[in-house]
Amino acid sequence: MIKIMSILFISLVYSMTGMAQQPKLVPHPITLKNGKQFSLNLPAEYEIVPAAEGLKRVRFFAQAPDGRMFVTDMFDLSDNKKGTVYILDDWNAETGKFGKIIPYLTGLRNPNSVQFYTDAQGQDWLYVAETHQLTRQKYSKGETKPSNKADVLATFPDYGLSYKYGGWHLTRTIAIAGNRKIYVSVGSSCNACAEKEKVRASVIEMNPDGSDQKIYASGLRNAVGLKWIGKFLFATNQGVDHLGKAKPDETFYALKSNTDYGWPSCYSVKGKVMTDPKFKGLSDCKKAPAPYAYFPSHSSALGFDYFDDPNSNDIIKNSFLVALHGSTDEAIGHGYKIAIMRKGQKLETFMDGFLVGKTVHGRPADIYKIDEKSFYFSDDRVGVVYYVREKE
Repeated sequence: MIKIMSILFISLVYSMTGMAQQPKLVPHPITLKNGKQFSLNLPAEYEIVPAAEGLKRVRFFAQAPDGRMFVTDMFDLSDNKKGTVYILDDWNAETGKFGKIIPYLTGLRNPNSVQFYTDAQGQDWLYVAETHQLTRQKYSKGETKPSNKADVLATFPDYGLSYKYGGWHLTRTIAIAGNRKIYVSVGSSCNACAEKEKVRASVIEMNPDGSDQKIYASGLRNAVGLKWIGKFLFATNQGVDHLGKAKPDETFYALKSNTDYGWPSCYSVKGKVMTDPKFKGLSDCKKAPAPYAYFPSHSSALGFDYFDDPNSNDIIKNSFLVALHGSTDEAIGHGYKIAIMRKGQKLETFMDGFLVGKTVHGRPADIYKIDEKSFYFSDDRVGVVYYVREKE
């Protein structure tokens, strides 16, 4: 196992595909059930299918122990209690569509992420991250409604939009590691400030039952994308908004335990750590790690997955595909694409067309690898789950 993990780490750090070139993108027409028509641009070697439609603010994926796909839906941009966890069921591999969309949990407060865990006794558990809490409940294979009551494992600050620091981040994301630990990211309460609660702008670690909670990594303004790959916990992180349109980077880290990543004192420009004079002294920027990789300012890097299968197309082989959700200021125009990221290489585009002029056709949120040739991604602007696969 150690040897396998070492090989994976080497492939992550040193891509074996050489210096890849930007793939040629061609328009792929999209027609949704609501009548909307547009094109998304991706390589000719791939096809794209709307696999599930009619959702709202659809976010992050998780696969249940019975093989079914679960996806979260935060409903809208308000601090609400209308969030839902759906089962995407009755999958048809030929058409690339789900036959059923089943509401599994309803009435949730901004459910951004769920994950499944099987303990040493063989019991399956479902973990749900809402703005204010992390819960878990027993999961029975094949069920369409919970058969057990949820237990609260952790609570989080959940101040509303009038919070005195001037803003907040309401998503919580779960990652489950090979070391049988649970990790949850908790965003900052503000754009940039000296936090009052230590749990803000951090990733916390705990045992599966919620015990032994501690800060794993700090100084992360908003680590929305969080996934354990090999023996590393990877995270996307969103930069501050007050430094202009061209900086700072959106960053990507292989997180290390007990490490301060510098927010609000430190930020990244083209991968180099800089000091914000407005918050000088809150963190030692000389000790803040440089990012594993970085993305354009305000592009809002969210979910991602890694494609390391030897049978994957060279376009994506040994790369991360990262959902760049896009700037909330559409005039900036950064993001609104799925990026190909390899450490030490120039960022490439796998898919764009989500923003054309001032028209927004979608905002990718999460990516879930199915196999070496296909993946799902969620679009929380139009409420669609897409299926992308390499053509036969």
